[in-house]
Amino acid sequence: MLFYKVEGTITNIPAETDDSRRAHRETVRKLSLKSDAFNRKYAKASYYFVSDCTDGLIAIGVIADRSDDVRETIKAYMRYIGIQAKNVVTTEITINGIENLLGCAARQDYINDDDEILERFGLDKVTRFGRSISYGENILETRSRKAVFADVGKYLLQETLVPELNRIYEGGNSGGVYGHPVHYMLLTDDIDTRKASCRLLLQALYANRRLHSRRYCFLDFKPGERFSMVAYNTLYKVCDGGAVIIRYLANDDSEDDGYASSERDTIESLCEAVKSYRNQVLTILCLPRACKSAKALFYENLGTVPVVEMQEEFAADERAASFLKSLAREARIRTDKALFSKIEPGKGYLAPDLRTLFDEWYNRKLRTSVYPQYKNIAVARQEAVKAAPKGNAYDELREMVGLREAKAVIQKALNYYKMQKLYEEKGLVRDNPAMHMVFTGNPGTAKTTVARLFARIMKDNGLLSKGQLVEVGRGDLVGRFVGWTAKTVQAKFKEAHGGVLFIDEAYSLVDGHSGSFGDEAINTIVQEMENHRQDVVVIFAGYPDEMEGFLQKNPGLRSRIAFHVPFADYSAQELCEIAALMGRSKGISLEKAAMDKLRTVFALAAQQSDFGNGRYVRNLLEQAKMNLASRLLESDLDEISAKELSTIKAVDIEVPVLPTAQKHKIGFAC
Repeated sequence: MLFYKVEGTITNIPAETDDSRRAHRETVRKLSLKSDAFNRKYAKASYYFVSDCTDGLIAIGVIADRSDDVRETIKAYMRYIGIQAKNVVTTEITINGIENLLGCAARQDYINDDDEILERFGLDKVTRFGRSISYGENILETRSRKAVFADVGKYLLQETLVPELNRIYEGGNSGGVYGHPVHYMLLTDDIDTRKASCRLLLQALYANRRLHSRRYCFLDFKPGERFSMVAYNTLYKVCDGGAVIIRYLANDDSEDDGYASSERDTIESLCEAVKSYRNQVLTILCLPRACKSAKALFYENLGTVPVVEMQEEFAADERAASFLKSLAREARIRTDKALFSKIEPGKGYLAPDLRTLFDEWYNRKLRTSVYPQYKNIAVARQEAVKAAPKGNAYDELREMVGLREAKAVIQKALNYYKMQKLYEEKGLVRDNPAMHMVFTGNPGTAKTTVARLFARIMKDNGLLSKGQLVEVGRGDLVGRFVGWTAKTVQAKFKEAHGGVLFIDEAYSLVDGHSGSFGDEAINTIVQEMENHRQDVVVIFAGYPDEMEGFLQKNPGLRSRIAFHVPFADYSAQELCEIAALMGRSKGISLEKAAMDKLRTVFALAAQQSDFGNGRYVRNLLEQAKMNLASRLLESDLDEISAKELSTIKAVDIEVPVLPTAQKHKIGFAC
């Protein structure tokens, strides 16, 4: 299906004046009636309509079957409706373009209903209902053979792309489009390489009449996304005569994640559409190099569809140096030894790696040689990386009692995230790392408090956009009925966008029943962790032993967790410091004898398996404040000073009666 916009200057209808509105309405009515008659009599599977006819100019829209001789039919249409024009220009446009022309025609009464026309050609499913799939359109620029081959040299694709371009041009102009002998699979991690390869292929195919249309669509999908067969068929139907570029947005699918079955279903549905329209629509599959499982799934489901595989190549030594020279020529700058010294002997480089090396050298060259007056200006990225973390939350974390290991790991994580942009510039990392964590520790060890501070720290330092903490448990994630759990989990991830999703007692999701709602929750969490790896940090929290069992439940879960943060039990001295901090925050002080007594109480309490750490301190202080109130009420109230009202003494602190282990006797007792 092809879409065109025809524009020209009218030569046989006088320009309108303010008093010619009635004449204009009559002209619109006649053009509408004649257009309807032409479409019924001659257009068959196509549709021709006037979109606008004012100020001596005319705009015509065309929805054409690819078998039509569009330019000749346009001439016949203009003769039939009685329009003579000069400077006529016919331009191929996108679906969105034809939708706009139809809308304009409906507003001016050249057609009755634009929605009716969209529905007639199945375009309504794309323009309205098809928005559930991530797709876009472009119009291809035509290029000469010389220009196409000149561009290939800018990318490391000579071994696979050049032979296919030669085959395309050797076939010559067949005089018509009869089908597609092959389709394509492109394996690359570089966006520029992907775009260039697809563009060069399509330009060569169009120049040799292997494509009828210059319009092509690109479809994005991520692992685990599900789409209906209707959406795929609709998209392929409207691309008849053109091409569809399928971009698989993943990094590495080497792990068997919980959403593998849904990924298989999506690829199977997509391959069915490819096979159904194999002769009408060209397909280019674009996958990252590491996605071997997805690649195998495509080949498995494409069946007898011939596929030409292409991939970006590694360049080493002289070839790498030659590539750097081409970049320098393009930038019109002279090379030097410093540029080529970055190439390690025998090491293979991909095109994006070499561009990174060149950009780093080029930026330094600009500052030191081309514009030496900026030699001593510090690079902004280095200043940002070396700067101390910002915000009150970071100071609060550092001031918290104990948590030595937790503070060290979080500091390491913060440094790691800050360095990623610098690593990327150096060509070491091209993806944003996962930021997910596991907090393990007993109750009262400040896991939730630290998670809240961590969210704020990430926000303060520009690593998260909002920095809110969304705290959930099993009851907040597992639905009561079939189909509810996945939607519930997805809603919580949406709520946590730009912040931290804190899943407390995460091991409670494991209920021991395969295929249960708990399993569904875990599998959906894994999928959403990947989908939101750049905008949501997930922190799983719970007891150490139980958390280990939870991580073993899903292999994909452990691999997506970047940092394990242990929260050790507090020592008696640390608990005393916490008590002092809690007291000061409430305007309460503890005398020395009270602190000594607390130290003894904490040392005894820490020997219990269900010891509450910080919670135990809070409860003990609350009890001491009540004892203080009871003690002072027995005194002469008029004689009580403000200091006495806010000072806890040793007598106010109760020594709890701790449970003792019950001894079991061997044998029988009566």
